[in-house]
Parts: sequence; C-alpha cells; structure tokens
Amino acid sequence: MEFKSKILSNGLSIIGEINGSAKSAAVGCFVKTGARDESLQINGVSHFLEHMIFKGTETRSAFEVSEAFDRIGAQFNASTSEENTVFYSAVLPEYLEQATGLWVELMGPALRDMDFNIEKNVIKEEIAMYEDQPAFYVMDRCRRLHFDNHPCGHSVLGTVQSIDGLTAEQMRNYFCSRYVPNNMVFAFAGNFDWDKLCSNVAKECEKWEQKPARRELSHFHGSRNKQTVTRQNLSRVHICLMSPGVSAQDNRRFACSLLAGVIGDEVGSRFFWELVDKALAETATMHFGAMDGTGAFYSYIRCGSDNAGKVLDIIQRILNEVTDKGINEDELTKAKNKTLSAMVLKNEIPMGRLVELGGDWIYLGQYKTIGEDIKAVEDVTVRDINELLKEFNPGEFTQFTLEPGQKI
Repeated sequence: MEFKSKILSNGLSIIGEINGSAKSAAVGCFVKTGARDESLQINGVSHFLEHMIFKGTETRSAFEVSEAFDRIGAQFNASTSEENTVFYSAVLPEYLEQATGLWVELMGPALRDMDFNIEKNVIKEEIAMYEDQPAFYVMDRCRRLHFDNHPCGHSVLGTVQSIDGLTAEQMRNYFCSRYVPNNMVFAFAGNFDWDKLCSNVAKECEKWEQKPARRELSHFHGSRNKQTVTRQNLSRVHICLMSPGVSAQDNRRFACSLLAGVIGDEVGSRFFWELVDKALAETATMHFGAMDGTGAFYSYIRCGSDNAGKVLDIIQRILNEVTDKGINEDELTKAKNKTLSAMVLKNEIPMGRLVELGGDWIYLGQYKTIGEDIKAVEDVTVRDINELLKEFNPGEFTQFTLEPGQKI
C-alpha cells in the first residue's frame, strides 16, 4: 500500500491509497455537509441535494449521467448522513479516470427548477416510506429526542413540512455555501495511476472558489427524556435507547465500539443471551456512532407488548451491572475478534477501503493504515473500557418507544 495526498490552493483535498495488486478501483467525493449543518427551515436539503446531483449538469441530462456510469460498468451511488454526503463508484481500473471525470462534472449540477419540483415528490414519498418502517422511525425520533436542540438531532430526510417549504433557490444557496473545495475530499483506493488522476482532478477543480464552511462542534450529554407513541395496527413494540459517547476525534472511539459489542452485538452479547436467546425479544442490539465533536450509543429492541416491561427492566439491570462491575477479559476478546474480522474483510476491497480512507480524512485530517486501526483495537484493555464507563454511563439514556395502539 502507498498513500498519496495533495491539497490544492483552494483547500480541496485529493488523497489516494494505491494497491497495485487490486483488481478494481474506487473513487469517492466526500462533502462535509449533512443534516446537522441545516437550519430547521431547510431541514432535509442535504439529502434532497444528493438526489439532485444525479439530475445532471447544464450539458448532461439525468439519463446521460446514468448511461455514462452504466457504460463503464460502475457500481455507483451516494449517501447522506447527519454529517456527510458521499458520492462513490467502484470500477475496473481502466475506467477509473472516466468515473472520476463524471463525479468532477457532477459537482457542478444544474439544479433546475423543473427537476427540483419533480424530485420534491420523490423525497416526500421516501419520507412516507421510512415512516412506515418502525425500526427507522424509532431511531430517527429517538435521535431528535436525545439531541434536543443540538443540530445532530436534525432528521436526515427532513419533514414533509420542511420539504414542502423548501425552494429551489434555498437549495442553490445551500449548495454554494457547503459544496466548496475546502469542505470536500476526493479519495481513491485500489489499483490506479496517482499522478494522472491527481493531475486531472487538480486541473478541473483548481478554479473552484474557496468559501467559509464552518461547523459548530460541541459535545452533548443527551436529554435523557422518555417518550412513547402509539400506532394503530402495529403488532410489536419498538424501542430505541441513546446515551452519550466520545467523538470521532477521540481515540477512545475504539473502546466505545468494543463496549457496544459486548453489550449488544447481534450474537453472543449480554443483550443476546438475556433477551433474544430467552425469547423475550426478537431483536436487541447496541451500536456506537462517533460523530464530529460528539458521539452516541444506540440500542434498538423489538418485542411483544406483554414482554416490554420485563425487557426494559432487564436492559436497565444489564446496563447498571456493566457500569458498576465493568466487563471481563473473555468478553473483550470476543468483541475484538468480531471487530477485527469485520474490519479486515471490509478493507480487503477498494470500495470498503475508500469509505475508511475518506472518513479518516474528513474527521481527522489524517491517513490511517489498516494496520494502525487493527493495532488501535488490539490495544484496548478491560481497564480502558471500565474507565470509560466511569465517564459515560449507558444506563442513563434517552428512550423513545413505539407501541401498538387500537387495531382498526
């Protein structure tokens, strides 16, 4: 593996990890913008804008964009989160230059009124679709409840009201303020010619204008509020719990991820043996999400109404016990092995490696090898996690519950 980087005078970062033995290559454009960078009045604009990028440029239609990617056999897509919007594609090495050129071109979208008005209905349909999925709904609502007035609580999709009120001009203004070179990273992974690709991107992008694109970073301890909503014709109880954790810039993020695995991995965790294995809950998991300046543990539980009270009592007991007594060596070893297996498997292919490469640069401004991440996981000790539990008590959580209402 060989790492290369170049920062243009306008602040655009171009990075790449070369793997000459790889049979594929991947390119991604990482834009440091998401729901937390929006006001409530334009909530959902980042995700909406992700859709609009694919509608084309002044010289290329949406059909022509799709056809260009299809012609080179690209696996391409995009995603928007609370913090980042990422556009990516994986291709055979001989087509990486063309794929890169397409993404560079698409970072200058037309954002036509006609496309905007049509896509607005698509976004509202997507909001409705996800609201029909209880797991997504409780996670989204719990995030809002947990973060209260903190911008990390903003919904990625927005609301029907915010999307209805959004104008094409507001979207264009948002694009001009956030899709700026000093807030973007072009990343490459796999088998490619660095000098050629870097030169091409620099030539096309050096004319992009640098602008301020600040983000307020602040840790948030969580509201610890609890809310229950009923829904007709629902057959199961869906519960989301959230508690604070460390940020993406904190090296203890590896310990947090391991702790979440000990408590709530899908198989073999404390939640699994106490709830799923005993048939009290169908699903009971915990994950950790490190963010810019803050972080959070997320738990999702699905069970029958008759068991809901008992399940919550057991969860509270598990969380209290792990806080009071800590974890043991055997639990940590199992969590490390699962984490390391997933990490290595993901990073074996350029597309998986691209995500880690771009994410590290966005959050840390640094290059981290796979070996460094593996060592960071291996170096976590039981003491590290038990010390972490003194600062972050997972038993003090925000809770959102969606339960069955009257059947109609």
